[in-house]
Amino acid sequence: MISSLTALWTRLYGVVGRVSMYRLVVLSLVALAAIAVVLSFFGVLAPTAVELLAAWAVLGAACAGTDAVAHRVLGKAWRWESTLITALILLFVLRPTLEPLGLVGLAIAGIVASASKYLLAWQGRHVFNPAAVGATFLTVLSVWLPDLGSSAWWVGSPYLAAPVILAGLVVLLRTEKVRVILVFLVIAVVVGFARTVSQYQSAGLDFDAGTVFWQLLWSSPFLFLGAFMLSEPLTLPPRRWQQFAVAAVVGVLAGWPIDLGEVSLGQERALLVGNLLAFAFAFRSAVRLTLVERVALTPTVRELVFRARRGFRFAAGQYLELEVAHPKPDARGTRREFSIVSAPEELPTVRIALREGSQSTYKKALALVEPGQSLPVTGVWGDFVLPAKPSSPVLMVAAGIGVTPFVSQLRHLRLAREDRDVVFVYVASGSEELAFRSELEDSGIPVIVFTRDQPDAMPAHWRWARGVRLDAEGLLQVVPDIATRHAYISGPPGLIAELAPALDKARSITTDAFSGY
Repeated sequence: MISSLTALWTRLYGVVGRVSMYRLVVLSLVALAAIAVVLSFFGVLAPTAVELLAAWAVLGAACAGTDAVAHRVLGKAWRWESTLITALILLFVLRPTLEPLGLVGLAIAGIVASASKYLLAWQGRHVFNPAAVGATFLTVLSVWLPDLGSSAWWVGSPYLAAPVILAGLVVLLRTEKVRVILVFLVIAVVVGFARTVSQYQSAGLDFDAGTVFWQLLWSSPFLFLGAFMLSEPLTLPPRRWQQFAVAAVVGVLAGWPIDLGEVSLGQERALLVGNLLAFAFAFRSAVRLTLVERVALTPTVRELVFRARRGFRFAAGQYLELEVAHPKPDARGTRREFSIVSAPEELPTVRIALREGSQSTYKKALALVEPGQSLPVTGVWGDFVLPAKPSSPVLMVAAGIGVTPFVSQLRHLRLAREDRDVVFVYVASGSEELAFRSELEDSGIPVIVFTRDQPDAMPAHWRWARGVRLDAEGLLQVVPDIATRHAYISGPPGLIAELAPALDKARSITTDAFSGY
């Protein structure tokens, strides 16, 4: 049963992985908003359909206007998906209304939320969840001007619980944050249950424990807070254990709000505390790299060699986010994520690799960077690291440029003189596109190559998979002992879905998924 669920999970990742994270979150939130409008006609939600549409229009205009000003005045990249995400999250968090002052309050929250992305930022990344900043500002302001409204979290309704869960699962699957948010949800519900029971007992009131529990789960904002706000990769720390720590802190504070005078440390304020903790974890990963040289690896792949200006730490298999500021960036903005090719032992030298051919404004701008120029790294992320036990057998599956994190790991093993049982499966369009071939040859590990033509002068430990199709059956054919190995796969989501039935037989599956939306 568990293995079947794992295979299904891997296939689903292969499907949703084809959609960018920004686009997926926008589609999920738009679907939730449409469902809420429909449900409002039946009178089961607090806001009416007209109030929802009016609030949506005001928030959208406020967020878009602020982003437009920042784009023009500050020269910052404008991602319309980010604008929509901020406005839609605020729609579910704040109180929709038709009152003039209430609409003014919504506009203020939208402006503050969008402005925080530029003003409360570090090395190109915002420190706090923008929607949480906007909602908190309005809530504090409402202490003196109550007619402006405040956060309401009307999304915490049993009628929206199922849609939030389904839409949230899609987002969490794409960002690979399911376990992190489950930790938050369990802690928040348990702490909230303890708080509610304590209040009933202190007041001498009777209560039904089952009813209290289910109300907390289905009628609280925990589901939405976790799936669409806490899960935001831009404000999460780089390592999984750090993400669990942040999830636990936010869960405790959200489940048992702390009163701060007339304002309680509730949902969005709890998230801001978690954002601060995450920033403390990620602070040291923001550095500047100076370009040293470019190296042609294949007809389409180039390696970029940098030198870190100061202390820079990472684990073999992690990725960095590199910012290249340039005028009129396209919808994807000025930052991209790259697996680190070099080993930690090679610092301060840092290497990445990329495939040429893209006509994106980012790639064009990066091609114009000259040796000696420096670029900011906004952070290092990822848990695509080898098992802690050196005795654990490993299977590495790389497709095209997906070979990069494995090169870092193999270089690390060589420099650290660590011996591991590794089998490498390498997929490329042709033998001329086998990047880092010399690295793989020097490693001495068994390499199985899937290319349309046979590579020349293959060493004894290499094998060309002649006539074998790379699907689940083909992978089992070339790696018959997969059940004894921890599988790592770095490649397009479609390949992951194709190999899912075979990878499901491995001891564990780890995919190389970039986060950040």
